[in-house]
Amino acid sequence: MPAELARTQTRYNGAAGRAFIDGLPLLANDFLDRWELRLNGPSMYGMASLVLPVERADGTRAALKLQLLDEESAGEPVGLRAWGGDGVVRLLDHDADTGTLLLERLELPGGSRHLSSLDDTREATRILAGLLARLVAVEAPAGLRRLADIAAGMLDAVPEAVRSPRVAGPARQTLLGCASAVRDVLAEPGDRLLHWDLHFDNVLAAEREPWLAIDPKPLAGDPGFDLMPALFNELTDGFDAAEVLYRFDLLTDTLALDRHRAAAWTLGRALQNLLWNVEDGDPLDADQLAIAELLRDARL
Repeated sequence: MPAELARTQTRYNGAAGRAFIDGLPLLANDFLDRWELRLNGPSMYGMASLVLPVERADGTRAALKLQLLDEESAGEPVGLRAWGGDGVVRLLDHDADTGTLLLERLELPGGSRHLSSLDDTREATRILAGLLARLVAVEAPAGLRRLADIAAGMLDAVPEAVRSPRVAGPARQTLLGCASAVRDVLAEPGDRLLHWDLHFDNVLAAEREPWLAIDPKPLAGDPGFDLMPALFNELTDGFDAAEVLYRFDLLTDTLALDRHRAAAWTLGRALQNLLWNVEDGDPLDADQLAIAELLRDARL
């Protein structure tokens, strides 16, 4: 069992995460038998899931994804079915009771390659922007989390958060500014199918298409809420305001978004991340604060 997966599950999901980790061997064996799968490669993992390379009885190579069922993972098969493999990994099978997925296997000779492997981060951002434009072109199906509810919950949490000792001085004004931006657009939360976590390591090289998105946490909402992961991903030399604005302009142009509105929802995404920092007792993320301050000025 990957130690890092056990650590993150315990940190973020407590007793439920520990129970998930303890039950993983039995869960894996159950689905290997149920779906007549044969292991044929080393396991992979992220912060929330274990992925086993497998082969189906008919010889199809696939990936068995085992994850804790929660409000984020419950929407993954719904989103994958709606996208139908257009710019994203295909869903082959799904168990609603456990959240277990059987996915198209994305690999090239020599192993998987993430978009983060490109040396040119601007080219990587252009590729990601093209994929994101295709994903958000789809109307969100029923049954997904809604940005309207998420945003309203964030605004409810702001008064208590700004009383935290961690949120003082300029940081307090930044949080309040983010909340104000969200209030401005809350009446029109959008109806697009959002990936929510499209960063460079959630894009893999493939044979069916050059690059495909993986690991969505779908919700229904405005595409501006989907831009944040690409804005600060792989800023290797520290925060670079000019690079962040370049990426923001590239994304908004590629997705044909209103810049002011996209900035407001990106401030909402910063607010979400900063509120999680407060809730977890962590220092406020410096990149999120910097991006929020930058885009708050850019909205004027």
